[in-house]
Amino acid sequence: MPAVPTEERPHHLPSDPDSPMTPLERRGMAAILLSVALATLDTAIANTALPAIAADLHTTPAASVWIINAYQLAMVATLLPFAALGGILGHRRVYLGGLVVFLIASAVCAFSWSLPTLVGARLLQGLGASAIMSVNAALISAIFPPHRLGRGVGLNALVVGIAFAVGPTVASIVLSLGTWPWLFAVNLPVGVFALMIAWPSLPQTKRAAHGFDRFAALLNVVTFASLIFALGEAAQRAPRHTVLASFGVALVAGVLLLRRERGHPAPMLPVDLFRRPMFALSTMTAICSFAAQGLAFVSLPFFFESVLGRSQVETGFLMTPWSALVALMAPIAGRMSDRHAPGILGGIGLAILCVGMISLAMLPAEPHALEICIRMAICGAGFGFFQSPNLKAFMSSAPRERSGGASGMIATSRLIGQATGAALVALCFSIAGKHGPALALSLGAAFAGVGSIASGLRLVTRNPSAERIVGDPSREA
Repeated sequence: MPAVPTEERPHHLPSDPDSPMTPLERRGMAAILLSVALATLDTAIANTALPAIAADLHTTPAASVWIINAYQLAMVATLLPFAALGGILGHRRVYLGGLVVFLIASAVCAFSWSLPTLVGARLLQGLGASAIMSVNAALISAIFPPHRLGRGVGLNALVVGIAFAVGPTVASIVLSLGTWPWLFAVNLPVGVFALMIAWPSLPQTKRAAHGFDRFAALLNVVTFASLIFALGEAAQRAPRHTVLASFGVALVAGVLLLRRERGHPAPMLPVDLFRRPMFALSTMTAICSFAAQGLAFVSLPFFFESVLGRSQVETGFLMTPWSALVALMAPIAGRMSDRHAPGILGGIGLAILCVGMISLAMLPAEPHALEICIRMAICGAGFGFFQSPNLKAFMSSAPRERSGGASGMIATSRLIGQATGAALVALCFSIAGKHGPALALSLGAAFAGVGSIASGLRLVTRNPSAERIVGDPSREA
C-alpha cells in the first residue's frame, strides 16, 4: 500500500520543493498540527494552574506536583513502545487511537473531584499524547515526498515551539475567564475537530512483519520512567538515596532492554540507528538544544521576577519574543532545509542561541525591557532556525521502514532534554543562590554550543538513507 494515495501525487511538481501543498497535505497537516498543539500545550499548561487546583482539591502544593509528573512520566515512558506499535499496526491507527484516548482523558480531567482522580486522568492523557507524538513525524514523512519533507517538519516545529512557549500565557487567559477544569475542557472541541479531519485524511503506511515485544515494552517503560522520575526528584532536591536508586533502576532496566533486543530487526530503543552518524548526531543535537531551552524557560521567570523585580504580567511579556521568533523562523528554516544541508542550518541556529543566552546571562543589573526583548528575540531566532532542519535530518537519516523509531526518538530526545534542563536549574540555584539564573543561562549557552558543534559534524558524515532516496526515482514517484 503506498504511503500517500496515488490520486494525490499528480498535484506535485516533481522536483520543486516550493510547489503548493496538495489538498491531502493540507488536510493531513491540519489534523496533525491541531493534535500536536494540544499534546504540547498540556505538557506546560497545568503548571500555571497548580496553586488553584491544589486549593480547590484541598491538597498540598507538593502533592499537586504529581499532576505534572504523571503526564510527563506517561509520555516519556511510552513514546518508543507506541512508535514500535505504529510500525506494526500502522502509524495512522496509533495516532487516531491516541487522539481518542487524549479526548476521553481530557473530559475526565475536567470532571475530576479529587487529586487521585485528576492524577489518574492525567496519566491516561499522557498516554494519549504519547501515542500522538510518537508517530506524528512518521506520518508527516508519509504525507510529503522526500524533496518536500522540510516544509512539513517546519510546520511541525513551528507548532511545537509556539505551543510549548505560550502554554503559561494560554493558561493565564483561560483562568482569567473561568476555573481550572476549563483548561482541560477546551481540548474537547479542538480535538473532536482534529479527529474529524484526520479520519479520512491521514495516509496508511506500510506495516512491519515482526511482532510486538511486550517484555521489551515493559523494560522501556521502566527505563525511561525511572530516568525522568530521578531527574524530577533531583530538581525537587529529594533525598540522595531516592535519586540514586531511581537512576540505578533506569540503568539496570536499560541494560536488560539492550540485551533483550540484541539482533532485533527493529528494536524499540533504536540502537541500530545510532550506528548511523547522522542519526546519532541529530539525537545529540536535539538533547543539547532542548536542555538549553529547558534551562532558559525554567530559570528566566525566576530571574525576571526575583532578581529584576518584574511582575508576572511583565514576565509573560518579556518571554514573548522567544516564541514569536520561533514562529517566524521555523517555517523559513524548514523550507531552506529542502535546499541546504541541515548540519549547517542547525549549527548556525544553535550558535545564535548560544550567543543569545550568553547575552542574557550578562544582562546589566537594571536592564531596560527593550534590552531583554532583543536578547530573547536572538534566542528565539536561533532556536527556530535550528529545529526544522534537525527534524528533517532525523527523518531522512533513518530508512523509510524505520520512520516510526525515528519519530519516537524525536519526542523522546525533546522530553529528556527538557527534563535535564529543569533538573540542572535546581542544581544551579542550590550552588549559586541569587546568581543561580545567570549560572543556568551560562550552562544553557554551553549546551547550545555543544549542540552547534554536533550539528556541524553532520556535514562530514554520509547519509545512506538520503542517498538511497535521491538515487531511486521511484521513491519520489
